[in-house]
Amino acid sequence: MAIKQHDVLIVGSGHSGGMAAKILTEKGISCLMLNAGPEADLQRDRTMKSAHELPYRGFGQPGRLPHVFQANEFNANQWVDEKENPYTHPPEAPYNWVRVRLLGGRSLFWARQSFRLSDYEFKPAEIDGTGDNWPISLADLAPYYSRVEQIFRVSGRKEGWPQFPDGDFTDSSFPPDTESIKRFTEVATKKGIRVSKWRFAQGRDGLASSINLLLPDALATGKLDIVENAIVREITVDKNTGLANGAYFLDRHSGREMHVKARVIVLAAGCLETTRLLLNSGICNSSGVMGHYLVDQMYGVSVVASIPEARDGKAPENLMGGSAFMPRFRNLSKKDKRDFIKGYCLHVSSGGDASQHFFPLYGEELQSKLDSYAGSCVSAGIFGERVPRYENHVRINKDVKDAWGIPVLHIEARDSENELNLRRDAANTAEELFHDAGWEVICKTDQVNPPGYSIHEVGTCRMGDNPKTSVLNKWSQAHDMKNLVVVDGASFVTAGWQNPTMTILSLSMRASEHLGDEMRQGSV
Repeated sequence: MAIKQHDVLIVGSGHSGGMAAKILTEKGISCLMLNAGPEADLQRDRTMKSAHELPYRGFGQPGRLPHVFQANEFNANQWVDEKENPYTHPPEAPYNWVRVRLLGGRSLFWARQSFRLSDYEFKPAEIDGTGDNWPISLADLAPYYSRVEQIFRVSGRKEGWPQFPDGDFTDSSFPPDTESIKRFTEVATKKGIRVSKWRFAQGRDGLASSINLLLPDALATGKLDIVENAIVREITVDKNTGLANGAYFLDRHSGREMHVKARVIVLAAGCLETTRLLLNSGICNSSGVMGHYLVDQMYGVSVVASIPEARDGKAPENLMGGSAFMPRFRNLSKKDKRDFIKGYCLHVSSGGDASQHFFPLYGEELQSKLDSYAGSCVSAGIFGERVPRYENHVRINKDVKDAWGIPVLHIEARDSENELNLRRDAANTAEELFHDAGWEVICKTDQVNPPGYSIHEVGTCRMGDNPKTSVLNKWSQAHDMKNLVVVDGASFVTAGWQNPTMTILSLSMRASEHLGDEMRQGSV
């Protein structure tokens, strides 16, 4: 298979890889994109079947996707098969690594929550005296956030709150709140908790993905070639210059190994896949930091209340339905000191049913209770900020290999007392707010899903000004190799409580524009 030489090799096709391809090709730079899977063909790959027609009745093949709680037999083919692509973790510390190897990657399936990080995340050491600062601020990234929000058509309500930076929204209008949401907002506001609305990428034609918003623009330039089913094994280095000069990859089906050369390497395979590739290649880790500071958001905490006047199907018109969103409201000032650092957002939905697990009943008595409470419930959950810690890390497990003979990752990530105290505060706060609204709390748990469940893993190749304590510079270039750029979530210094997608896209746009300028000047 003959592959022409390109200026830039991009590994990965999700939001970060798609943005890099769009920016670089529009600057006239030729790019080759390697993607580990095929392009999804809905006509070929999708069919309608009932659960009884499936071998495992919809529950899925045991052992195929043990860590993907989102998976079932109806959608199993969209996730990476863990039998082919295993990873390891301590038995007592599970980690949910959720992967997609289709063109467009996980951008095909994200929930479209679209937030900016604030300087509470970019500059925590300056603002609250905890953790490490990014080498950039919100002001540095704000112009790129705006451009990304325009491409992805983000809707939201402007508030002017420093912990919840406003965006360049295409739609800021929302329907009037129902009476239950009004009541909740009134109670929260009295306690000093600000209530807003979700911010959401509308995209185009029902999709807000790399494959419909980014890659078409890159392909239209004639400067992008895409090789599907290419499993990248190793980044290669020129012995004379010490710079990256290409990559070995394997054909997913035949196992045939090939090598491709490029002037610059852009890694966009996702935080952990990018880190695995770099560790297996043995490069860009003079600091010893690579693989450390793995972090994501806590998803969980569940508090459910029932509104008495909505039971038995007697809810007045416009009482139930709708949602409320409370961005981080803890530890925003020195006056608000808790037994944890950082914070969480609280999201509330109105109009749900009660679960059978909420009542110590069975049979007709349980069914009667469920019927009575149907449609009367209001629920609350959180996205919580985990603290980046050096000991939460990944490393190569040479004793286990994937289906193509490539050593896998061993992942060690545990929550600390800080995370435990944060989630307790969140559950207690939601319960208090529901009680103050006059509603009956029927479920309360401060439990959260394992690390990785949010599918927002970041941080293992953090950026920084000091090459001794970081892997990348502020332009996402490796300190050790200026012609190797990491544009996915691996570059994050902190995770925040926010969905990272807008930040990943904005960082990729910023890094790619800087890279394009340096390539044109001949400095890379």
